[in-house]
Amino acid sequence: MDQRIIISQNFNKELAEAISECSHDKIFVLTDETTIKTCWPTISSSYSLKKAHIITIPATDTNKNLESISHVWQQLQERGASRKSLLINLGGGMVTDLGGFAASTFKRGINFINIPTTLLAMVDASVGGKTGINFGGLKNEIGVFNDSKYVILDTSFLKTLDHENICSGYAEMIKHGLISNDRMWAELINFDLQNPDLKQLQQMVASSVKVKEKVVTKDPFEQGIRKALNLGHTFGHAFESWALKRTPILHGYAVAYGLICELYLSAIKTGFPTDKMRQTVSFIRENYGTIAITCDDYPELIELMQHDKKNQNGIINFTLLGAIGDIKINQTANEEEIKDTLDFFREG
Repeated sequence: MDQRIIISQNFNKELAEAISECSHDKIFVLTDETTIKTCWPTISSSYSLKKAHIITIPATDTNKNLESISHVWQQLQERGASRKSLLINLGGGMVTDLGGFAASTFKRGINFINIPTTLLAMVDASVGGKTGINFGGLKNEIGVFNDSKYVILDTSFLKTLDHENICSGYAEMIKHGLISNDRMWAELINFDLQNPDLKQLQQMVASSVKVKEKVVTKDPFEQGIRKALNLGHTFGHAFESWALKRTPILHGYAVAYGLICELYLSAIKTGFPTDKMRQTVSFIRENYGTIAITCDDYPELIELMQHDKKNQNGIINFTLLGAIGDIKINQTANEEEIKDTLDFFREG
């Protein structure tokens, strides 16, 4: 992995160093309609961004589409970007995913730096080189693997987030704890998510990013162990796509609901301890609530799972756990087991 991850202590200095390491003729900063108001003002006075060109796209995942990426390409072209230009993505996972894809494809690839401004982007989207957009009603259907040169993680941006977005990012941290070790898992499910201590959260973010970095370094293109990071995501992506057509939910909430399902499946199929499954499920239910699916929605959810990129030959592929840190990739479940899991999710 070529990416350098900086846990920020002195943002302006670190940004200036990162920019100077990426030789460039012009600097572009990609924001969305939210981060242009909440985050750009706090960094716009940085000397290294004096001549930066701003590109803004509409906010939220529903705009992670061809129209937005086309707008970014067009702006780069019209403002004279070359292969030596640099794109800085300032925003949540939607901005780092779409901006990374724009940078990776414009003139066959220009350098980019991610400055994630949401907890979700800090611990997940901005690290590990996955870029892309949604297409044809499916999440992240078009994209490439390509690392940003730098990721600068500054948890002071978390002050701009509402409670739902803190919870959304935290779900990926729970996943990292589950695939890592008991100590990390226990700290995560005993944390007061209703009144988060941002100082403690910063240390937890650093640990969480290390887990992801370790996995991605071993398997940059998701041939094997990187699938550990898909825990909670087979069900989670299906819930997310299902909700897109009704009332959209944040990615992390979908992952949290997916973790309930996949821990239950792990308890049934791979021997995950029931007590730890119950503790994790009750933490998620308390902090994330639920979504109102009925058994009439099962066929649609199963069909969405069959579209998942991780599948082979139409067989739904899960990452499950034998215990905390004991990762079982390439697991399958039949339709009855999936329906049983959805019953558990609804009835608990």
